[in-house]
Amino acid sequence: MEIPEHVRRNRELWDTGLSAGFAARARRQWTAAPHWGIWAVPQAELPVLPADLAGKDVIELGCGTAYVSSWVARAGGRPVGVDNSAQQLATARAMQDEFGLHFPLLHGNAEQVPYPDASFDVAVSEHGAAAWCDPYRWIPEAARLLRPGGELVFVRNSDLLTLCSDGAGPAGRGLHRTQFGLSRIDDEGGAVIFQLPHGPLIRLLRESGLVVEDLLEVRPGPDAVTDFDYVDLEWARRWPSEEVWKARRVGT
Repeated sequence: MEIPEHVRRNRELWDTGLSAGFAARARRQWTAAPHWGIWAVPQAELPVLPADLAGKDVIELGCGTAYVSSWVARAGGRPVGVDNSAQQLATARAMQDEFGLHFPLLHGNAEQVPYPDASFDVAVSEHGAAAWCDPYRWIPEAARLLRPGGELVFVRNSDLLTLCSDGAGPAGRGLHRTQFGLSRIDDEGGAVIFQLPHGPLIRLLRESGLVVEDLLEVRPGPDAVTDFDYVDLEWARRWPSEEVWKARRVGT
């Protein structure tokens, strides 16, 4: 299977550099209660995962160290994790061994998942495929993998944060990017990330057989902290730095 250019570039970047920082926080995330995004907002305040996961088949697209999948497994779900980085998955397997919690982990591209149609009840991505995969590939693939009535939920940076970021420091109060035509962003560090604005994203979800059910704009608490340096708390308390999308597969 031919690997797309952006997938190859991102794989190299994660395997040679980015994975180390996420490996360092993996144990903390595996042991913590479910929380979301760069501000670690608790599931009770930001309901990303469905309330009842018992017996559900769940695919995590861009699972990284697979802490989200570990939360799914503890809630009675049957997770499968897919990630582009062998180094990320090595950390995930080490966590599985340490905690005695095993589920399938696949090294591959979330835009082409080797599972049959209608294999899962839930597809989830927390800054995984939602940021690092081409939306015109991964969203139709997520829809294909879902059973009728299944739910796609993903966490990503907000459009506004992307428009206000210049890559040289925390987001400011001015616009640095053009929204029209926004999709692929080639980062100076070599990464390829994606940010499809709301209008095209809604149309893509609908064209893929998904109906949008909710859009949650994330506001961290007044004492929230983050390990990431591209946005500060004052900014994120005034404008959403992240957003949670929820969509459901149509059909019976």
